[in-house]
Amino acid sequence: MKRFILLVFLFTCSCCLQAQEPADTVRPVLADSLLVADSLPVADSSMVADTTRFRLLNDSLLHTFRQSGKPDQFDVFFTAPIDWRFYTIRPAAALDKIQKPFAPLRETQDKDFLFYVLVLLFLVYAMIRNMFPKYFNDLFRLFFRTTLKQRQIREQMMQTPLPSLLYNGLFVLSGGLYLAFIAQYFKLDKYTDFWLIYIYSCAGLSLVYLVKFVGLLFTGWLFQQQEGARSYIFIVFIVNKMIGILLLPFLLVLAFSGGNIYTVGLNLSAFMLGGLLLYRFILTYGVVRNQVRVNPFHFFLYLCAFEIAPLFLIYKGLLLIFEQSA
Repeated sequence: MKRFILLVFLFTCSCCLQAQEPADTVRPVLADSLLVADSLPVADSSMVADTTRFRLLNDSLLHTFRQSGKPDQFDVFFTAPIDWRFYTIRPAAALDKIQKPFAPLRETQDKDFLFYVLVLLFLVYAMIRNMFPKYFNDLFRLFFRTTLKQRQIREQMMQTPLPSLLYNGLFVLSGGLYLAFIAQYFKLDKYTDFWLIYIYSCAGLSLVYLVKFVGLLFTGWLFQQQEGARSYIFIVFIVNKMIGILLLPFLLVLAFSGGNIYTVGLNLSAFMLGGLLLYRFILTYGVVRNQVRVNPFHFFLYLCAFEIAPLFLIYKGLLLIFEQSA
């Protein structure tokens, strides 16, 4: 048994001694003969230098500015002390300082109802003219006095009172609308509505000429001058009928135009009305002088008392009504 153990021990030690080799017996590594040492790199001749590149230069202005001794605005803005009194919140003041656009905003107005009213006026005029064509022709012939004598035409026209009444109604409607446009031009519509002004104007015209008609008839009966009073009334209402017809195209201009066109239309209509009223004064004076002996000065006083003064009274009354309703 001892021999067997000794044999195993010797065998094990001999194996360990055989596994170790001396350092000088290590096999040397041979160099690879195919590998060649790399030479110095050669520049690629196909590549061209980029000429578009540029080099940022120093800011000469900044250098000059700093050399001048003046502080930089950037530094001043961020280093200056802030006065918080100017940054208090004031909504009303801020809204006042909001800059308005250079071009004013265009405000559109709804004129559909006005358009329908004008269409109605033209339809009324067309119906009256087609229903009574002879009265329309006699009206223009009498106004310009181109044919028959005035008395003959007046007798013919007085036989048809219905067209006379209709033309007087047309005068009230068109004249009231014209007065409403005048009130709008002078900024009187800010006190009340435009159509309320139109109603007041129509009512005022109707009242004025109704009072004038009754007053002239009463004056003629009182002084036994019925014929002169009828002639005067006839001429007054003939001119009113012409005014009601001739105002229609100007109403279109005043309703749907603006700027210079509106101003020109308003001035032309004012000159036309002034000329027609002056023509009416001349005609009435000629008729009254032929039938009644009257002094021109007395006739002028009559015009001031019964023609001009009522217009100013109506104007003053409308102003009072508008101011009270505002």
